[in-house]
Amino acid sequence: MPEGDTVFRTARSMGRALVGKPITGFRSNYPLLTRFHDDTPITGQTVDRVESRGKWLLIHFSGGATLVTHMLMNGSWHLYRRGQRWFKPARDMRIVLETRDYEAVAFTVPVARIYTAQSLAREKRIPPPGADVLSEDFDPVAAAVRLRACGGEEIADVLLHQQVLAGVGNVFKSEACFVEGVNPFCLVAALTDEQVKALICTSQRLVAANVLEDSGDMVVTYRGQQRRTTHHSEPKDSLWVYGRSGAPCRKCGAAIRHRLQGPDARVTFWCPVCQVLPNGIEVDGYGNS
Repeated sequence: MPEGDTVFRTARSMGRALVGKPITGFRSNYPLLTRFHDDTPITGQTVDRVESRGKWLLIHFSGGATLVTHMLMNGSWHLYRRGQRWFKPARDMRIVLETRDYEAVAFTVPVARIYTAQSLAREKRIPPPGADVLSEDFDPVAAAVRLRACGGEEIADVLLHQQVLAGVGNVFKSEACFVEGVNPFCLVAALTDEQVKALICTSQRLVAANVLEDSGDMVVTYRGQQRRTTHHSEPKDSLWVYGRSGAPCRKCGAAIRHRLQGPDARVTFWCPVCQVLPNGIEVDGYGNS
């Protein structure tokens, strides 16, 4: 599923391919985007910048408009050289941006909208750059303040709040909690300042470790690199707890548990031995304490 690391890599490759290049073709099956293009042609403009903000991808054009997309669970942007065959069927296409050399294609992207600089600044759903754990402007101290403001919520849910830590998704929330030995169902108010600081730093470190590459300035299309939070080289050993329900904990050997959590019923994985609640009461696999 697309999380902050996926979107960051997508933005990086699209930026290398598109920035400074005139747009030679644009099409979409979203009426609002087509109407904007009819009124203010995107063709002829250049791409000034491509950035990620958490799970949002922003493409800034020289005319002042910004195309913003969110992939949710199944959307993706692909980058192709002109004339190259698409890996997905044309019926899944939602947006195409063409330059002389490349095609950037959005497949099954469910959220897409054009913003002006003013409307983008007012949009509350899109986190500011400073909230993105991969941004150079990320401030862990400010993030701790935002996290503390959610004192009555469970920590794993809060780690998913994009206004708190943009870019942390369902995989990284479970992994960060395990690495720091924090029970994902613990209320934020029950955490120490040291635990809050450690969770923020670990979340940032784990996401950042999954965007490293050695390709220099080459254009690289991301095709599903497996996430890694452990130090094991084997793909089957790449994660601590996520997706491993019933398997032995890599530290203590206890069976990993999982259950749905929060208003969006996102699945959470944890070790009942390594991640006990502060009061010592364990949460079982069905949400009972």
